[in-house]
Amino acid sequence: MKLYFLLLACGFAMSLQAQHVQHGRTKIDTTAAYRLSEVRVTGKTGVTHIRQSGYNAMTIDTKSMQNTTKTLADALRAAPGIKLRETGGVGGQTNIMLDGMDAKYVKVFIDGVPQEGVGSAYRLSNIPTGMADHIEVYKGVVPVEFGTDAMGGVINIVTRRRPFQWYADASYSYGSFNTHRTTVRFGQNLKHGWMYDVSFNQNYSDNDYKVKTFVTQFLDNGFEQTDRNKIETVRRFHGRYHNETATAVIGVKERRWADRLQLNMTYSHEYQQIQNGVRQEIVYGQKHRKGYVLMPRLTYAKHHFLTDGLQVSADVAYSRNVSYNVDTTAYKYNWYGQRICTGSMGEQSYQNTESVTAIWTARLAAKYQWARQHLLTANYSFNNFDRKNRSYLQSSSRITDFSIPKKTTKHIAGLSYHFTPSRLWNIVAFGKYYRENVEGPVSQNADGIGGYVNRRMSSDALGYGTALSVFPLRGVQTKFSYEKAYRLPTITELFGDDDMESGRANLKPEMSHNFNINLSYDHSFGPHALYAEVGGVLRNTRDFIRRTIQSVSGTYYGAYENHGKVRTMGYTLSLRYRLGQWLSVGGTFNDIAAKDRERSLSANSGQRSLHYNVRMPNMPYRYGTADVVLRWVGLGAPANTLTFTYNLNYQHEFPLYWENIGSADSKKRVPTQTAHDIALAYSIRGRYNFSIECNNLTNEDLYDNYSLQKPGRAIYAKARVFFGK
Repeated sequence: MKLYFLLLACGFAMSLQAQHVQHGRTKIDTTAAYRLSEVRVTGKTGVTHIRQSGYNAMTIDTKSMQNTTKTLADALRAAPGIKLRETGGVGGQTNIMLDGMDAKYVKVFIDGVPQEGVGSAYRLSNIPTGMADHIEVYKGVVPVEFGTDAMGGVINIVTRRRPFQWYADASYSYGSFNTHRTTVRFGQNLKHGWMYDVSFNQNYSDNDYKVKTFVTQFLDNGFEQTDRNKIETVRRFHGRYHNETATAVIGVKERRWADRLQLNMTYSHEYQQIQNGVRQEIVYGQKHRKGYVLMPRLTYAKHHFLTDGLQVSADVAYSRNVSYNVDTTAYKYNWYGQRICTGSMGEQSYQNTESVTAIWTARLAAKYQWARQHLLTANYSFNNFDRKNRSYLQSSSRITDFSIPKKTTKHIAGLSYHFTPSRLWNIVAFGKYYRENVEGPVSQNADGIGGYVNRRMSSDALGYGTALSVFPLRGVQTKFSYEKAYRLPTITELFGDDDMESGRANLKPEMSHNFNINLSYDHSFGPHALYAEVGGVLRNTRDFIRRTIQSVSGTYYGAYENHGKVRTMGYTLSLRYRLGQWLSVGGTFNDIAAKDRERSLSANSGQRSLHYNVRMPNMPYRYGTADVVLRWVGLGAPANTLTFTYNLNYQHEFPLYWENIGSADSKKRVPTQTAHDIALAYSIRGRYNFSIECNNLTNEDLYDNYSLQKPGRAIYAKARVFFGK
């Protein structure tokens, strides 16, 4: 706690020293110095500037990564406070932690449109960096214009808008584990403001990398033998994944009646073999899932709508997500790929199910600015979720009841006032209203699985907050923000995924008091640039929703519960130096831990908890990154550039279960690990581009979630061509 009070005192003390401040655009670039004097926000409402913003916001420039095989998820790694948690190779689940808050607290937007429920094929780990112009990251307190219940922050992908009359961009990469990635994009800007844009991207991988685990032996007499102390290196044999995504955009822009009016149509398809369950020792040989998503979207934006200073934007989208889970074999597999007939159907749970999800989203936002000092923002967002299930084999599964509807309706409204009296300081105050209606299956059993009945529930709440920014010295900025925030349970937490996650429809929303403070220094002198930042985080959460692992009849499922009180506290550090366009070096360090603050085992129990004030299990709390970028501009020709990149990712060990319970020798932990990545890229006049990369150079054993192992050393090569006029 001393760190927070010290930073806060320093910030307000320095605010008494008013000096002239120069402002630059916020642009976090792994090849450039961080500049946080101004946050550049590009969303569905167009480009606006939030000068001297009190929000803890940053922008990640993706242009330098477009000639590599990096995805949008990879681009986020270098940002302070961000930690990626992955379950495997290509197609594996990627969760984004932000300032110690898990992925469920972080909402993802593309051009200001929420991506919740659009399907796994469109996750950030499947989208190439070439799709984005930049990525906006808001940590902690989120502006009301996003209309979300994100308690941890928001990630907004701002897509590239080509200024060319016509353009064509294509790339292909190939690498380890038979991995293929293809992207194609072309479009035109026509007369009278008309435009079209068509893009396609594909990902394929066998994911047959090696993992370390114990192996169950199938004996000739029909029995099994397992030595859990004998760890072997085996190759994955059932991890093939592929997805294809196509997007077409048509519309008009820069007209008298509209800055932008666009119709987007997106289709994506995916197929995934399921190699293992929630733990690595659980191995499958035939279980798989497949599905597709169709999503039309209409957006509109206009500055000076009806009157000067009024900016309005609106969008409406529909998503139809159809997925199939297939698990029908009567065989059991081990990690050698051997199998035996068990006489019972299903490796995990006998199923051949179809899930059809329909999601409607709509948003209306307005901004009105007058006298340059005053900005009023209003936003309303609507989300309607409806999932229907059916089984081709039986009526339901163990973890849900297909006959019971699964529906949610969310309403979130916000109003904020931003006051900027001078270039030296500004403040914003806001309020938010949340309402959620839920209908779905609720288990009557103590373990939360089975015995389902239909329940209808509703909840509403009011939140509020403020954000202050002060420039006490030249190049120095202090930020302080507070919010009483609510997070409504996610679809997975409420209803599961009908496969390996069991939902709980009667979960209560989380409420949190969030405090953020930042002190940054940004200065350039000649070709040199230096950026440094220290940030503090404090969150007190009530009705914390915790994911656990439940076992039913020997089968493990992910499950959810309202745990109680949790406190998240820690700090982030960031440092970067740049020498012109030739050299950039920097890194981040994060130490943010979530601890149990529930004194009793349950709300109705007087028994004291055994893990009070102990770190929450299976949550990384100490991690960091470092990178070095070297550029040789003019190699071979004035317009050619050779770029070398080195990235380091560090993660300290963390416990899978309560670390104070049981003997130290028997506790399972995700070990301390360090990964090294290098890349070499050569660009010829910006038109012809080639790169070669090596991820996990030293072939370390890397883990994130319940010890699910990630790929070892991998090498990729990529070629990209671009034409435009």
